Amino acid sequence: MRFSLIIFDCDGVLVDSEPITNRVFCRMLNELGLEITFDETMRTFMGRTMQGCVEIIEQRLGRPAPPDFIDDYYRRILPAFEGQLQPVTGVVDALDAITVPTCVASSGSHEKMRTTLGLTGLLSRFDGRLFSGTEVARGKPNPDLFLYAAREMGHAPDTCAVIEDSVAGVEAAVAAGMTVFGYAGYTPPDALEGAGAIVFDDMRSLPELLADDNASES
Repeated sequence: MRFSLIIFDCDGVLVDSEPITNRVFCRMLNELGLEITFDETMRTFMGRTMQGCVEIIEQRLGRPAPPDFIDDYYRRILPAFEGQLQPVTGVVDALDAITVPTCVASSGSHEKMRTTLGLTGLLSRFDGRLFSGTEVARGKPNPDLFLYAAREMGHAPDTCAVIEDSVAGVEAAVAAGMTVFGYAGYTPPDALEGAGAIVFDDMRSLPELLADDNASES
């Protein structure tokens, strides 16, 4: 494998959480008086930190979000995860076939990552190698999180591959000088490609892509 470190996003890449969380998010925004559809929520907020999402919400509302908005969001999504959350199809097979070091770099909090990875049986594969957007000054689409993860893991950015599913995440990886593979689970392939990703739609094909010397760098 031509990369020394594989950095995985969490939501939508390891765990199939995006539809669950965005349905909750969409409902909460409608309750605030913000007219937005589920599809618009997916396009606008996927891949961003909660603080970044709140900034967008407040711009659109023209007023501050309720002080308990973030706490209320987490209270609502945890019951939704239980009994519904699954690993992304094929990701277990992909992880079994990847032999180089891996880690997770997610816009979500450590608590959320540990919850979702724990519920899906994936936490033991990454325990001690979780990096959160809450630990850096700027979230995706800025490169800070991926650079931080690479530095903490002891790898140069140009030897790292990032697995992402959002445009913001792809842009962050490209800005970090890393090769990025865009999983087209819920984001249109052309949007991921336009942001600079090598696009794929089956997690089981990921190990072969990572080993392909002909895959162009983003």
